[in-house]
Formats: sequence, C-alpha cells, structure tokens
Amino acid sequence: MSAGGSFGGNRGLRPVPPEKGVFPLDHMHLCDLEKKEYLNCLKTSGHKSEKCRHLSKKYLECRMEKNLMAKQDMTELGFGSVSQANLSGDKLEQL
Repeated sequence: MSAGGSFGGNRGLRPVPPEKGVFPLDHMHLCDLEKKEYLNCLKTSGHKSEKCRHLSKKYLECRMEKNLMAKQDMTELGFGSVSQANLSGDKLEQL
C-alpha cells in the first residue's frame, strides 16, 4: 500500500546533496598522517578541540591541496588570523 517505494523512499525524485559537509572520502589515504595527528591530539587533550585547532587546519589544508574538498579561504571555515586564535585560546585557559 506504500506509494513511496522500498523503505519509504520516493523513486521519482533525485536526492540533492547539501552544499557543504559532503566531500570525497580519502580512499587513497593522502591525508592519513594529518588525520592521525589530529585524532591523537584529541585523545591526549581530553577531546578539547580548541587545543588541536592547528592540526584541524593542517588536515583541511591537506584535503584542499589533494582536491578532496573545494578550496576555500580558511577564514570561511572558522580559522581567523593566528594571533587572534592564540588570544582566544589564552583567554579560555585563564577561565
């Protein structure tokens, strides 16, 4: 009695991917070193991502260089100037 097809999906419409957040997987392991450094940093810092921002930025830059994601200005991805990031990190540690 379902009009949508198997598992409730509508067979007549094509899915539209979101504009951001979806990019090719790294099947060739081109940025594995950067990924592992970031994940290790998260583990050792108690999963406090602000302490590993520099590695997160390095990982995203690697993905852009290897055409695994669209090239964007790092400020659009939440990475301001280095001095600004250091100042906000210092304020967090003082609290």
